[in-house]
Amino acid sequence: MGNLLYIVAVILVIAWAVGFFAYGATGLIHILLVIAIIAILLKFIRRTAE
Repeated sequence: MGNLLYIVAVILVIAWAVGFFAYGATGLIHILLVIAIIAILLKFIRRTAE
């Protein structure tokens, strides 16, 4: 499950980067970035808690 969160976070960061540089900044792209950052933080928090 943790590995899946990491993959989703990486995909969201890539989608944000493509959207930001190709289409200009929109609200949806920034929401995707925030979700990706939260997923990465959760992965690190869970790793350090073990």
